[in-house]
Amino acid sequence: MAILTAPAPPRTAAAPAPSSKSRRKIRDNLTGHAFLIGAVLCFALFMWYPMIRGVVMSFQRTRRGETTWVGWDNYVRIVADPSFWTAWQNTFYFTVLALVLGYVIPFLVAILLNEFRHAKGYLRVLVYLPVMLPPASALFLFKFYAYDPSEAGLFNAILAGLGLPTSEWMQSPTMTIPAMVIASTWMNMGSAVLIYLASLQNIPGELYEAAELDGAGLVKRIWHVTIPQTKLILALLAMLQIVATMQLFIEPLILANGAGTQDSATSVAYLIYQHGFFQNDLNGAAALGVIMLVVLAAFSAVYVRLSTKEN
Repeated sequence: MAILTAPAPPRTAAAPAPSSKSRRKIRDNLTGHAFLIGAVLCFALFMWYPMIRGVVMSFQRTRRGETTWVGWDNYVRIVADPSFWTAWQNTFYFTVLALVLGYVIPFLVAILLNEFRHAKGYLRVLVYLPVMLPPASALFLFKFYAYDPSEAGLFNAILAGLGLPTSEWMQSPTMTIPAMVIASTWMNMGSAVLIYLASLQNIPGELYEAAELDGAGLVKRIWHVTIPQTKLILALLAMLQIVATMQLFIEPLILANGAGTQDSATSVAYLIYQHGFFQNDLNGAAALGVIMLVVLAAFSAVYVRLSTKEN
């Protein structure tokens, strides 16, 4: 007699073990997120927190360790200071001159270097060399060697050799800002020149050949070919140039010993430094910093708006 047995239950398939490729992908994602979290924490600690703390301090007043809320009093007091308007006037004047020299000259130098067929690497190093110098060292070089008010100074020696009148440079209220623009342009133009060179080398040579066949000279080729092809880079560097020059600080601090003759070198950033470290007015310095932040943010918003419309 046959004995009937119950059928065995079906076996459930075991879950497949994760492959080495999946484990590697998970590990890479975790590593990437770890680096990202570290960068965000550093940015929040050294950028966001100081900005938020500065905004809060601008509405407070601290005296003898006691902090009270004063509303807009710090802003009213800062705006009523005559040095406030002088600092903004000097800063805008420096920005305009820096756009004329520090923005145009690097572009022209890049066009000139792009035309050379030999010694390109040497010329690039020569142009970029001032950027590698510490800013303080470069400015002290200008202060004690180039801008010496006597005829022993480099610029005065050149002017005297050409039969032109010499200048007092940093001791002259009218020459203070132009002298700072010259020094700043020499120090910082190397980076802009290399960026322009990289952009110029991406322009197809056929466009220049077609322009030459149409009888276009050098100026017309630059106007109708070079500038339209590098329009985005020109616009971006213009915005960066304005934002950087509006934060003018180290040039007046070293070249003009801060304020300069008759406050001719006082900038907004130096006025913040003066309120915070000389007058022990951290709340006023914070208010002035917030005003500068609002001005730069408004300019950036206008720039983005105009760029969006143009595109």
